[in-house]
Amino acid sequence: MARAFIFPGQGSQAVGMGAALAEAFPAAREVFEEVDDALDQKLSALMRDGPLEELTLTANTQPALMAHSIAVMRVLEKEVGVDISNAMFVAGHSLGEYSALCAARAISLSDTARLLRVRGEAMQAAVPVGKGAMAALIGVNLDGAQKAIDASGGEGVCEIANDNAPGQVVISGEKERVEAVCAGAKEFGAKIAKLLPVSAPFHSSLMQSAAERMAEALEKAEIKAPATTLIANVTAAECVTPDEIRDLLVKQVTGRVRWTESVSNMVAQGCDEFVEAGSGKVLSGLVKRIAKEARTMNVGEPGDIDSFMKA
Repeated sequence: MARAFIFPGQGSQAVGMGAALAEAFPAAREVFEEVDDALDQKLSALMRDGPLEELTLTANTQPALMAHSIAVMRVLEKEVGVDISNAMFVAGHSLGEYSALCAARAISLSDTARLLRVRGEAMQAAVPVGKGAMAALIGVNLDGAQKAIDASGGEGVCEIANDNAPGQVVISGEKERVEAVCAGAKEFGAKIAKLLPVSAPFHSSLMQSAAERMAEALEKAEIKAPATTLIANVTAAECVTPDEIRDLLVKQVTGRVRWTESVSNMVAQGCDEFVEAGSGKVLSGLVKRIAKEARTMNVGEPGDIDSFMKA
């Protein structure tokens, strides 16, 4: 058995996330307390009690999801004896890449929280609210999605943001252009084309100012070689050196999340088990669509720890 730990991105947040884990395990509480201190904010209280509207703000969502993921990993380390260096790979979807790097001890927990706060604020500030949009094209492949973009005509940016799984592509850009692509996407194979409830056009060239802010923040952050191999979003390939990690985290802000290729690469190298650490089950569902024979597990609640131990 060759295992990868994978870490969710924005959209997996929910009020109450991590609360039961913190109540059950001191190791989880310590994570939430450290993140609260790093941000000088009671983020753990917001995660536990809401309101959802505030939790969903990008600057809160990003460190919150990371905190839940790392709390899971610390509990697995303390209670189950998991050693991340024994994993074949780590990977994360968008902000989850920061969780993966923190779990692999490349970036400290406090620094990861602060970097994600900067990232969230920078991404939100890059484009005025209402000017950008993202949409999911369901049932279409990458080629069909690009043809839909090319055929939409008109001005304005629209790019492929996420290749999530076969038949699930996300586009991002200026709202009018994204809406135009959605209107014509069924001609190119899309069964559904729907706008996503996000506040900015993530993973598009419109995020360039956010990438520049992240370059400054990452330059000051201490980054070490990870304890195991990271599969990076923008290349879908192995990444192990601090300089390469910095470079790819900057490119990730405007670049495509190549999740289908990332999972396929891990499977091709012999990985046959994917453990999703943190909130929700989104990535496990995508893995099943990419690699049907792979085993998946979700670990986010106390009961999941017991299941992991039994497995």
